Amino acid sequence: MRIAFVPIDNRPVCYTMPKIISSIDGDIEFFIPNREFLGDLRKSADIENLFEWLKNLPQVDAIILSLDTLAYGGLIPSRRCPETFDEIQQRIMNLKEILLSKNCKIYAFSSIMRISNNNYNDEEKEYWTDWGKKIFEYSFNTHKFGKPFKNNIPKDILSDYLNTRNRNFEINKIYLEWQKEGLFDKLIFSKDDCAQYGLNVQEAEILEQMGGFTKTGADEIPLSLLARAINGNIKICPIFTEPNCKNLISNYEDVSIEKSVLGQIELAGCSVSDFDSADIILIVNNFVDHQGEIVMKIDTKSYNKQLVLPEKPYMIADVRFANGSDNDFVDALFKNKLSDKNFYGYSAWNTSANSLGSLICASKVKFLGKHYREDNFKKLQVTRFLDDWAYQANVRQTLANPDTDVLTLKMKPYEKKVKEILNVDFGVKYSYPWKRLFEVEIEFN
Repeated sequence: MRIAFVPIDNRPVCYTMPKIISSIDGDIEFFIPNREFLGDLRKSADIENLFEWLKNLPQVDAIILSLDTLAYGGLIPSRRCPETFDEIQQRIMNLKEILLSKNCKIYAFSSIMRISNNNYNDEEKEYWTDWGKKIFEYSFNTHKFGKPFKNNIPKDILSDYLNTRNRNFEINKIYLEWQKEGLFDKLIFSKDDCAQYGLNVQEAEILEQMGGFTKTGADEIPLSLLARAINGNIKICPIFTEPNCKNLISNYEDVSIEKSVLGQIELAGCSVSDFDSADIILIVNNFVDHQGEIVMKIDTKSYNKQLVLPEKPYMIADVRFANGSDNDFVDALFKNKLSDKNFYGYSAWNTSANSLGSLICASKVKFLGKHYREDNFKKLQVTRFLDDWAYQANVRQTLANPDTDVLTLKMKPYEKKVKEILNVDFGVKYSYPWKRLFEVEIEFN
């Protein structure tokens, strides 16, 4: 199968992970633009070169598209770029002409512009430093009470913010028309960092009323679409470690963890089944009372049982904490033998949606793979355990700044454990691609 993939940006989870996942099946021929064409924290994507790359693609079976990358230069630039509606509209009309010539299935997603509840402008416009929380307050209350909320945001800042929101919203309406015309086999509008109310939530409601499909999440959605593009259905039975708490809502999401799980299975082109008829068991290490968050120092009750793994194929979504593993659960997991025959993956990457979408995608590729490559599957698992468990849940908490020498030294004992558990001997090296602690890149020597 031949699949083309345009990522959100050049982060490892957006660029490297899809490449590793697709390489698990040697029958998948995977096309992805040069990494240098994609944006990062400060730089927008090279849209002109991306358009040329799309034009020159050989015949493929499917294209997975981040529309934000091609319209604005990336997910972060979609909130920052100063271009007008007319300029963006002209650009995406050119994109439409290219897509119409491709004669293949097209799976695409576009973000509904998020509203972060903080005064941190790392991924927002400069004025977020002073007015981020106030803009969130305006958005939340304007939606909740049905009229503009009065606070002391300067008029020029509020006007700029609302104009940017409206521009992106109108562009999303154009994509929805394309969907109705049959251009897309699947179109998703992503809701990132959701609260109960907000202009983003209101826009999602309007798009749904117009016939659009919205979903909480962002970075994992291209992987969910990659899974959907792969022919074949697998039957998945979700099992929760805390079955009485599956109605609770994860951080950064607006649906219960159970609904999130079921939605991710469906989006990946898979089906929910009972235990006996399932192809794969999905073990979900969910939370009691509330989801913890290691980086934010929000604790929660950890896993405190013996873990008995099923004899049939299984995968594990460790979502008791956001952005990192549950250490007690990993300890229980490592007391088991992770046989390649039955082990179909582990993930505790960032949000619950991130973990679930990436996990199900990789498991589907392995299960349906016509030419299974065990080494590449194990490289993915080494990456997830070293990133989600070793780094995010442990080493990151001891670091003051992104120093790769210090990081390399502190990761050594975790590397030894992971290699022992997975029975591998890959050499690894680390870097900070965006020069911040939030994400680390793990490369194989």
